[in-house]
Amino acid sequence: MSKLAAEQQAINLSQGFPDFDVPAALADMLSSYVHKGHNQYPPMMGVAYLREQIAVKTQSLYAAIVDPDTEVTVTSGATEALLVAIQAMVHPLDEVIVFDPAYDSYEPAVALCQGVTRHIPLLGPEFSIDWQRLKDTINARTRLLIINSPHNPTGAVLSAADLEQLATLLRDTDIYLLSDEVYEHMVFDGVAHHSVLSHPELRERAFVVSSFGKTYHATGWKVGYCIAPPDMTTEFRKIHQFVTFTTHTPTQWALAEFMEKHPEHYLGLGAFYQTKRDLFVRHMASSAFKCIPSPGTYFQLADYSAISDMPDTEFAIYLTTVCKVAAIPVSVFNAAPSEARLVRFCFAKQDDTLALAAERLSQLSKV
Repeated sequence: MSKLAAEQQAINLSQGFPDFDVPAALADMLSSYVHKGHNQYPPMMGVAYLREQIAVKTQSLYAAIVDPDTEVTVTSGATEALLVAIQAMVHPLDEVIVFDPAYDSYEPAVALCQGVTRHIPLLGPEFSIDWQRLKDTINARTRLLIINSPHNPTGAVLSAADLEQLATLLRDTDIYLLSDEVYEHMVFDGVAHHSVLSHPELRERAFVVSSFGKTYHATGWKVGYCIAPPDMTTEFRKIHQFVTFTTHTPTQWALAEFMEKHPEHYLGLGAFYQTKRDLFVRHMASSAFKCIPSPGTYFQLADYSAISDMPDTEFAIYLTTVCKVAAIPVSVFNAAPSEARLVRFCFAKQDDTLALAAERLSQLSKV
């Protein structure tokens, strides 16, 4: 969709990246570390300074004490961390449960292990977990369960009660948990992000993955990390060392210093993006789209059923080529065909860009 948006000179609200720059102080720190000579291989598990700052943040936000040496691994993006965690745990014919709509890297990573992906649709309109179906899907072959909160593409957020329900369901099993929390700092309306790290029982069986790219407006830097118990981290690093081995050195140093000196950035990120969400939804109010404000992430779903009966893949192309606004069709995140008329817009954009996109979308009548 980004390629099509560029070809059509459309406003690109499809792919999830900001159109504004990283914090100036962070960019200066990166340049400084390059010029200070931090340009050779770092330790395989990540620069110690960065792992220490990750541990500090984790304790501050989630009251979870993690060992930066044995439980934190820096990766070349969150997607690498997801792949490595799956490769470390899943064997041929093992089953992995995912919830649809699901981020598109999960199933290919399972397939590389010759595992079997079991898809469970989330329940609309809130995109909540169908607990009975999950219970019925779990069997002796279930090896791993993948959750994602805040959720891409829907923006749904798991509650403390959800984590407790999950703990009850997994208790007395050998099932591992992979928690994709890359949008952890983008939760809105006064609701807290409930990390798996904040739940002692779940944490014992979990890989928790996050992303610096999402948090610091630097998706192209491709730096993420994984927190897991020591024995699971040992298995994780056995794979990681042969995937990327290490991650860009000066970026790690710059991120570590910025985390230490400017915690207000991630602490204020929810309010920053809620303002953008509210602006976009407010401008869309006069359109024929139905937008229920997203609880988290920097994505907003829009129901277009009052506008068109086109499948969402066709409608997304229509939006890009005719309205000159690019979106993502939600059905591509599902294993099974979907009748829902939903597209996903990314609101990690300049305010005037969001206003112009909404103005174009508001001119749409039934097609």
